Amino acid sequence: MELFTTTWSALRRAVGDLPAGAFDLPSGCRGWLVRDLVGHLVIDVQDVLITLATPAEDAPTADALSYWTPSPTPPDGTDPHDALTVRLAAAYEDPGLLRKHLDDLGGAAERAALLAEPDLPVATQGMSLTVRDYLHAYVLEWTLHHLDLLAHLDPADAPAGPPADGLAEARSMVERRLRLCLPATWSDADALRLATGRIPLTDAQRAELEKLGPRGGMLPLSFG
Repeated sequence: MELFTTTWSALRRAVGDLPAGAFDLPSGCRGWLVRDLVGHLVIDVQDVLITLATPAEDAPTADALSYWTPSPTPPDGTDPHDALTVRLAAAYEDPGLLRKHLDDLGGAAERAALLAEPDLPVATQGMSLTVRDYLHAYVLEWTLHHLDLLAHLDPADAPAGPPADGLAEARSMVERRLRLCLPATWSDADALRLATGRIPLTDAQRAELEKLGPRGGMLPLSFG
């Protein structure tokens, strides 16, 4: 649960430190600008607040890993929900308003997470899982989107990247969910980007994955 706070606080700071004009640049999420990604984070944080206030009526049916469903079809921004996110983000017009809304909701979600009972089952998306597992699932979400936020920014002007412990755990979550170990020569950030299709595999990288067997050959996969 500490990593939820660590990774979320780092992502909030990164949004707050975005340079002027960054909201109009592409993000690492195909079809979304940085503005749209921040709009998605607003919706994500609302979901966290709703879920923490929705006790489940049955025993947990999922955990932090099975919460994620790897898919060979990456999102491209045309899904109705994704398209709605773009329209909602554009409605803010002033990026400062979007940033402020995220900061207000984000602070509330962080406080709610700290106050929540870790072993309480909560309900979300047709499944139930403990608060501990639900928040831990978001370590992967926050880390991937932190990388997405900075994907096309000039490194000289970009905010700080995801914390190292969040990167390491997010990589471990992907590897455990896929039941394979990504090449040790890949940095945690590159492993996450490559495994989830955020950057294209080179022929050499694809060959490395194929050596891992059929599971390696299935990559990249999106996590949703």
